[in-house]
Amino acid sequence: MSFQVPSNNPSFSSAQRPYEDGHWRASKGSGHANGHAKGNIGSKVNEYLTEGQQLPMYKDKPHYPPRRRRRILQKKRTYGLAILAIITFLWWIGYLGRSQNARETTTQKGSSVWSWLQGSPTDGSVVDWEERQERVKEAFTLSWDGYEKYAWGMDEYHPVAKKGRNMVSGGMGWIIVDALDTMIMMNLTSRVKHAREWISTSLNYNANHDVNTFETTIRMLGGLLSAHYLSTTFPQLAPLKDDDPNQPGEDLYIEKATDLAERIMGAFESKSGIPFASINLNTSEGIPSKGDGGASSTAEAATLQLEFKYLSKLTGEPHFWEKVEKVIQVIDEQHREDGLLPIFIDANTGQFRGENIRLGSRGDSYYEYLIKQYLQTSSSEPVYLEMWNEALEGIKKHLLTYSKHASLTILGERPQGLNKPLTPKMDHLVCFMPGTIALSVTGGQSVTEAKTRLGSDWTSKQDEDLHLAKELMKTCWGMYKATATGLAPEIAYFKIDDPPRPWTAGPGAPVSHSVDDPSENEWRQDYEIHSNDVHNLQRPETVESLFYLYRITGDSIYREWGWEMFQSFITHTKVVHQFGEHHEKNVAYAYTSLDNANKIPPTHRDNMESFWLAETLKYFWLLFGPEDEFPLDKVVINTEAHFFPRFEMGKVFRTGWERQRPRGVKVNMAKNKAEVHDYGEGEETKVVKVEKMENVEDEGD
Repeated sequence: MSFQVPSNNPSFSSAQRPYEDGHWRASKGSGHANGHAKGNIGSKVNEYLTEGQQLPMYKDKPHYPPRRRRRILQKKRTYGLAILAIITFLWWIGYLGRSQNARETTTQKGSSVWSWLQGSPTDGSVVDWEERQERVKEAFTLSWDGYEKYAWGMDEYHPVAKKGRNMVSGGMGWIIVDALDTMIMMNLTSRVKHAREWISTSLNYNANHDVNTFETTIRMLGGLLSAHYLSTTFPQLAPLKDDDPNQPGEDLYIEKATDLAERIMGAFESKSGIPFASINLNTSEGIPSKGDGGASSTAEAATLQLEFKYLSKLTGEPHFWEKVEKVIQVIDEQHREDGLLPIFIDANTGQFRGENIRLGSRGDSYYEYLIKQYLQTSSSEPVYLEMWNEALEGIKKHLLTYSKHASLTILGERPQGLNKPLTPKMDHLVCFMPGTIALSVTGGQSVTEAKTRLGSDWTSKQDEDLHLAKELMKTCWGMYKATATGLAPEIAYFKIDDPPRPWTAGPGAPVSHSVDDPSENEWRQDYEIHSNDVHNLQRPETVESLFYLYRITGDSIYREWGWEMFQSFITHTKVVHQFGEHHEKNVAYAYTSLDNANKIPPTHRDNMESFWLAETLKYFWLLFGPEDEFPLDKVVINTEAHFFPRFEMGKVFRTGWERQRPRGVKVNMAKNKAEVHDYGEGEETKVVKVEKMENVEDEGD
């Protein structure tokens, strides 16, 4: 059942929702954007050479960590003169005088792809991952510069048509704010400066138009908060001088974020506390969905918590925290079976609507934010860990099965409820799950570090969950390998046994086939790609999970898969200037979504989603970068790939609710033992530990 988007209410196509659910489109666009003048090469050289002398953006920026600061200074001393000599030489031969397109022509002439589009070395030489990371930065700057030239300030970018369009009057800086922290990470100072100038002078929220509560929170609020975190924690990344001697813009990102957040608060003014699907930022009025009887999406209602909790911590304002925390309380008090939720919830009654249960669109990020809320507050809110573990066990019990021929692990759907048939369908969106499971196993540390820290507390459950993450990762990677372009469809279906085989842990689990062996193609017949689902929107979920799996396991196969995937994106989604066959100016200037990822050449859809810059390229860049950069055990990453720090709750903030236990007996597994909880009304919880499960009768919830 597709979520019906109201005709006059914007709805985003995002990393959280499939294309068929529609895009956020305003009824009246603002036309085309003008080009943006680039700085000359002299200013760029000066910018690099004086980078270390520029002032930090905020007064309260901490110093860079000593180890990394020494490394940066050492590199500057070692390479400073060499770089200056190289710049002088390149200027002398005329290379730096050429346009961006001419430079690309030098590397592309006579070839339809860039010269580095090749596999890993087969001669035993070491892969240069720093060089591969640089290729990702090139793809980002090419994408961004095209947007600057043809659609600057616009919310949408249509690279084939070379134009942009606003979603609301005046625009919301959709692409600018969403991509900002990626540019900071990549140290793209001049581009960050231009983006910040636009945010300072042009960004406001006064348009009298509905916007989606969830998308505005994860992209706009999340983007501003992440920019604040990165710019204050890593001041050497894209450093900028204070833009106002009187310092009114000193906390620009926080000022804009707080203004936006206060306006979004109106969405939570429902009878139940569940946020309305949309919000008019000008009036701060929450607006029910005009489809589905006014129901909100479960994932959207419960994927606002990281952003508002971090803002509360920054500002000291508890009402942000309390509003989003209430949502989880309302959800949990309904005691849904095995922690699995239908994908619609009524904002006024707080009750779920229908029985459609899935981890694709409308369901996915609710589960993601359970474990991430626990990690965000430095493991001080165990209620969220408990809810995550309950849901993960429910997923194993109700939604997992195996493909018919290759025994690939499938995470399916129950569209009519948990007691009705399983549908073997996986949105690409589901592919966030391998990384999230791996994150839950170690908390973001490597497996080696986690085992050292936990010692005897590392149990067979951690091994089981990590194995599940790896198997789901293989299935998601197969979605890419199964198409002609090497890019995944929006949705894949699978052939499974009838009845579906239950998921099994441990030695009895079936052995899945490889999806990388060229001589092994039996697995391909398990994938079914329907004609309505062959489009590719440059989504990030699979590379996101590759990043988590590589950081946590250290297995280089996930990097290799990522490199192969990245090459497919560059080869098949590039948009080139057309000046005639074999013309030297036929060079790439953008990347775009595809209508059909299962044919070559693919048909372009003519839309670059903001998450291509905010998520997909960011995760590639991180995947190919040093393992100690932005360590996962120090941050949480929101569902739009925006980075927030972990923090201690302190005296002001606390978990303002407790799980309400229904009367009865419940059995929970902990450290291979059973815990029996007796939840009597008005009585204290009694806990009895027993050694053998057969001595305990599970009476459920």
